[in-house]
Amino acid sequence: MAAVAVDGGFAPLNAQNLSELLDNEQWQDLARKALASGSAEFIATADATILNPVPAPNKVICCGLNYSDHILEMGRELPEYPTLFAKFADTLTDPNAEITSENSESVDWEAELAVVVGSTLRHASEDEALAAIAGYTVANDVSMRDWQRRTLQWFQGKAFDGTTPLGPYLVTPDEIDPVAGVEVICKVNGEEVQRGNTRTLVFSAAALLSYISSFTTLRAGDVVLTGTPGGVGMGMTPPRFLQSGDVLSTEVPGIGELSNKFTLRVPADA
Repeated sequence: MAAVAVDGGFAPLNAQNLSELLDNEQWQDLARKALASGSAEFIATADATILNPVPAPNKVICCGLNYSDHILEMGRELPEYPTLFAKFADTLTDPNAEITSENSESVDWEAELAVVVGSTLRHASEDEALAAIAGYTVANDVSMRDWQRRTLQWFQGKAFDGTTPLGPYLVTPDEIDPVAGVEVICKVNGEEVQRGNTRTLVFSAAALLSYISSFTTLRAGDVVLTGTPGGVGMGMTPPRFLQSGDVLSTEVPGIGELSNKFTLRVPADA
């Protein structure tokens, strides 16, 4: 169920998840009432299992090459327009879920700040887009680089089922300001491999929502991944990819941390 984080646990909301909650135009009022009510159904942190907060978005849209250091790492020039691609809701998974692959041995990490839309946007200005942001969460755009390199289109390397962890919480814009700067950190087995700051984004969250809304309608609960900083495995010399048993940690201070074990499953006929 959807819930509001409070000291020591969670106050339940009258919705199965945030995808359902955000469909209600009064979702902010519902959250405020839950905080004020001191619900008798309080759930202690130790008794809670944290799931993907937004499991059923209509759209999941991602921006590639949005941090200046990552753009240079990939040998490209700063873009005039965002480089966008789409995922399906099936690609998303829980903050602590195991991530598996049996079709790729070139599995890479991409720590990202994700923005969740709070109301309908169509041909929105940046100010309108900013006002429509429900909040921010953490994502890792785990990518199958060998599949990604098969063609000029990235989609097939980005849309494997259950490979994009999201969560653990949605933090509202009054609590976090990506323009002022928040860090995006990725570790593999405790070793830091990525650390970037959102103040270096070429296209801000509001700019992305505004641009996307100029060609497709964004609705409450839609998710937009804002890009990854430098330090991806493909950019290393030699390239480095996830190995079976690795633990992938993704953190945005002020929001929380994802922790996902990676398992490479070799097909029986391999």
